[in-house]
Amino acid sequence: MQILKPYGKLDVLYYYSLISKKLKNFLDKREIATRMWLPNGPRILKRGSQITPLYVDELMKYTTKDFLKIRSTGSLPNYKNKLNKIQIKIWEYFVPRKYSDFLYATNKEHPGKSLDRIYFDIDRSNVSQEIAKKITLELINSIKGDKEFNKLVKYKLMPLWTGNSFHLYLFFKKQKTNFFYNKYILYTKKAPLKSFTGMWIKKIKNKLNVQLIGGHEKKPNFVTIDPSQSPSGKLGRCPFSLHMKDAENYNGIAIPLSVKDLFKKNLIKELKSYTPEKVIKNLNKLAKNISI
Repeated sequence: MQILKPYGKLDVLYYYSLISKKLKNFLDKREIATRMWLPNGPRILKRGSQITPLYVDELMKYTTKDFLKIRSTGSLPNYKNKLNKIQIKIWEYFVPRKYSDFLYATNKEHPGKSLDRIYFDIDRSNVSQEIAKKITLELINSIKGDKEFNKLVKYKLMPLWTGNSFHLYLFFKKQKTNFFYNKYILYTKKAPLKSFTGMWIKKIKNKLNVQLIGGHEKKPNFVTIDPSQSPSGKLGRCPFSLHMKDAENYNGIAIPLSVKDLFKKNLIKELKSYTPEKVIKNLNKLAKNISI
């Protein structure tokens, strides 16, 4: 079967069901979310805080060939009597014949919960992907070299190519409270140097002499380092998710990396070469980079 057209028509569910087999530990009972792209229309978000939650175990177990075949032939109301409740739920999250991003609740749904990970979104606007890679490396160096931060928390690092730029994950060996995030990680424009994030940004900016800011603001010709999607109730992009250009085209795939990978000379070219077929072919190797 074709990865994105298992029965002749677009259906991203087949691809996402295949990659989900390597995401069980990464997601660890976190709610799945999807963002569906409609031609000439809005992007529709489906998530566990708004509708019945969906989990990766359900996606793996109930995405069968018979289910995929049914999805290629019609709409959900015509087949509800042939599907179980979980398959109906999966259909609502992953609508056939539509592209979707594969997302998840970073530290589970609903605000205020403890967290076992944070991630920094290295977002770029009219800035090259190579510069974004350099900034990601310098962020890693700043974190690893910060003695005060390293006294507070033990962690593992995982860079993630988003399909367009980079994320940097810190997986904590012990859960931290939401207070830890607010005190040490949260970036605020009014008091940027109150958090480690703000101090790291200042250090990187001075070293690389780049247009760099913190927070959620998107500014032309700048790179932004943004940790704001880390707390519970926020969403992150799953490894191996498609990265959409528009409702009819994807322009990249999220690939988990090792820190060592960031030193590769032709890394960006290599990452841009990934297709769903290439991801599935190399899935076991790529999944080794998902270090929790």
